[in-house]
Amino acid sequence: MFTFDWNLTTIFLRTAIVYSCVLIGLRLSGKREVGQMTPFDLVLLMLLSNAVQNAMTGPDTSVTGGLVAAATLLAINLLVTRFVWRNRRLRKFVEGTPTLLIHHGAILEANLARERISLDDLHEIIRERGVESVKDVGLAVLEVDGTISILKTNELPNTHKSQHRMRFLRRHD
Repeated sequence: MFTFDWNLTTIFLRTAIVYSCVLIGLRLSGKREVGQMTPFDLVLLMLLSNAVQNAMTGPDTSVTGGLVAAATLLAINLLVTRFVWRNRRLRKFVEGTPTLLIHHGAILEANLARERISLDDLHEIIRERGVESVKDVGLAVLEVDGTISILKTNELPNTHKSQHRMRFLRRHD
């Protein structure tokens, strides 16, 4: 039931490789896929977890092997979240960046296409937020977690930035 041999090191390495590949695969699938799961996405994730299980533990079906794989996943996840929290570039790579979908009532179709969001889906989300028309949307942003934030035009701050910047230097007398 509980065994220890060099297979555990192999399980650790295999699990680390599978974690990295799955993380990159999920990142490449886009923000919307992770944040707004459809039944198809849920089935995919369940089958994906089943498919990679043997890749992590190989022929080892012991409790110890399973615990090493689980501990490896938890440890790698902890390390990745700490590195992502401290490193802005890595955070952009792992989490992505927000994507502007609507700006002052104008739909940015190239951004919709890149994020694989249909016009029908966008209109549905706008209606769910209680906005009557796209023209009433000041900003619509696909956030990194897959949700879409919508600000009505009348909710946007009324600030104007000057066209130039002034630099104040401290004089050393």
